[in-house]
Amino acid sequence: MARTILFNKPYGVLPQFTDERTGPPRPTLADFIDAPGVYPAGRLDADSEGLMVLTDDGRLQARIADPRFKLPKSYLVQVEGEPDEAALENLRRGVRLKDGLTRPAQAECIAAPDLWPRDPPIRMRLTVPDSWIRVTIAEGRNRQVRRMTAAVGHPTLRLVRWSVGEWQLGDIAPGTWRDAG
Repeated sequence: MARTILFNKPYGVLPQFTDERTGPPRPTLADFIDAPGVYPAGRLDADSEGLMVLTDDGRLQARIADPRFKLPKSYLVQVEGEPDEAALENLRRGVRLKDGLTRPAQAECIAAPDLWPRDPPIRMRLTVPDSWIRVTIAEGRNRQVRRMTAAVGHPTLRLVRWSVGEWQLGDIAPGTWRDAG
């Protein structure tokens, strides 16, 4: 029987079990997960937080990570400024990035979610307001959500992946995991 783990990756943790870079050691999945044989299904940048799915099932891992399967991934995104309907509509239609046009996304403004404090805290600018949006994409380019929000004039301050397909972060505390069941 395949094992699937849901992990709430904290900010600053590498989305892999080893750090190949020389220099001071950085935190990796190995610092939080002691479950032999499971591997990440997709990535989540070190400066992003939230849900990572790990599994020992290679077919499931490929289905989650491969954009051909169009598995939706939802993010709670704190951005600079207050996106208007035009900015949200640009996200919904697809945004032209250096590597081409993105697939259409779901995007909506949301109230500030009740999340754990980020360590370190995000930088706040006294003269620039911030707000939250929920963005759902069905592809996984490198730093895609961050690049999309920047392209519509609202750079990302904090990014928390909330769901991957049917799996949701729910009440999993940062740095902890549970079996998907």
